[in-house]
Order: sequence, then C-alpha cells, then structure tokens
Amino acid sequence: MADITLLDGGMGQELVARSGDAPTPLWSTQVMIDHPGLVRAVHEDYFKAGSTVATTNTYAIHHDRLVKAGIDDRFASLHMQALAEAAAARAAHGSGRIAGSLGPLVASYRPETHPPHDEAVAKYAEIAGLLAPVVDFFIAETVASLAHARAVLEGAKTGGRPVWLSVTVDDENGSRLRSGEPVAALGPVLEKGGAAAVLANCSAPEAMAAALDGFRASGLPFGAYANGFQQITKDFLKDSPTVDALHARPEMTPAHYADFAMRWVDMGATIIGGCCETGPAHIAEIARRIRAAGHRLV
Repeated sequence: MADITLLDGGMGQELVARSGDAPTPLWSTQVMIDHPGLVRAVHEDYFKAGSTVATTNTYAIHHDRLVKAGIDDRFASLHMQALAEAAAARAAHGSGRIAGSLGPLVASYRPETHPPHDEAVAKYAEIAGLLAPVVDFFIAETVASLAHARAVLEGAKTGGRPVWLSVTVDDENGSRLRSGEPVAALGPVLEKGGAAAVLANCSAPEAMAAALDGFRASGLPFGAYANGFQQITKDFLKDSPTVDALHARPEMTPAHYADFAMRWVDMGATIIGGCCETGPAHIAEIARRIRAAGHRLV
C-alpha cells in the first residue's frame, strides 16, 4: 500500500461555472476580483472532498495578462488575495498543504510564445518570492517545453521551497510534450533544476499513462492530473483566448475519471488530482477509491 497525495481539481473552470459570469482573458483572476471569497469556497469544498493540497489561484496572475487589462498595479495584491483565500480554507479545514501555482507565461499550450530564458526566470522568481512565505511548495503547471521547464525551475528555486514540475503532453501521444519534445528528455532538466516531483497535467486522461512511463527513470515521485476537455481547439490557441473556446467531455464523470486515476496509482503514481473540468465530485470519488484500495491519503 502507498501514501498518496491527493491534489485538488480544477479551479478556473470551477470558478467560472459557480460565478455564472462570461469568461474573460483574465479567466480565474477576473472571477476572484469580482467575487471575493469564492476561491476560498472552492478550496474548502476540495478539502471536504478529500484533497490534501490546496493549489493557489495564481495560475493566470502574470504581468502580460494584467497589463492588457490595465490592472498591472494589482499584481502583488492579487497574489496576496489568492494566498489568503487558500490559507483561510486550510485553517478552516484544520490540515493540508498549500501549493503555489506557477502558470505559463503569455499563453497555455503554446511553447512558441515562451519568453527568452533570462526574462522568464526573472518573472518566475518574482512570483516565487511573493508566494514563498505562505506555500509549502511550488507547482509549475502546464509546462509545454524543455525551455519552459528550465526557466521555471531556475526561477522558482529562488523562493526556497520544493518545486514540483508538471508538464502538459500531446493529447494523442503522451510520450511527447506539447512542443513535440520527448518526455524522456526531461531527465537532465529535472536533475539540474532540483525538481522534487514530476507530473503531467491539463492533457487528456488517455495520454497520461505514456507520460508516467517517461517519468519513471527520473527516480522522483510522479503523478498526473488530467483535464476533461474534448480537445484544445484552434480558437483557444489564438492570442488572448477565453475558455468558452473549449468544451467539456460529458462522459468524463467522477467514476470514469477515477478509473483513469486508479490506473495511474497502479503504475506507481503517488500524486493524483484533477485539472480543468474536474470538480469536487471527481476528487471525492478518487479519495473514496484510494481509501478502498488500502492506500493512505497524505
């Protein structure tokens, strides 16, 4: 039997759904601005469902996005608000860890938009410095290329917390990053960057097994948290997209998603969760099955 870390599920899509607001390019950040306390409520529901980690709603808080919206002066205060809502939820629950989310710069799923190395390192270091006093570790999410991985690991380590690197892989070939580079090539990057764990996220559940196979050689704890999108559409790969260009898979029920998650556990994954279009019900079902299989949630 194994100790399993159960991450939370999707935050951004959950916020959009609960708020009822039309999606904007600021995505979950806009919802947090317009509906204070809603982020905390989502965190609390994930803890109640069995999650042992609250991932901060900081994925999309980047200068490039805030500048376009004319609110870059709120960069630090928005990070503080996200931290406060996660910390309040943990305090109410009485246990759990907080993961500081470091999302992609410029755009998700588009490795060609990643900034030059030194620029990216500085931007990630700035965020890591803001998050470090509150979080237990960083989780670099939706990393689409080796260059992205190098930069976020170098920038995040300045915060003095462990860094979990989570890559996004090709939905049809999970052995490759979105950039087309092989997952197996991450090994030296993880070692040099001092990663504490390696995961795959925001890709189709069907692609995760191949990604997990590629993680084994790293010797690090590994895992996955997939999305429930039908596909990453061409409209979403344009500049300043909104999530209404993406559509949920109606068949990705909590039971169906948990089937995938338990296969990952059987492959040796010790970090499991959900990404976009998974919610508290998905996490609750995974928690139930993990316990039923005799594993321990940590």
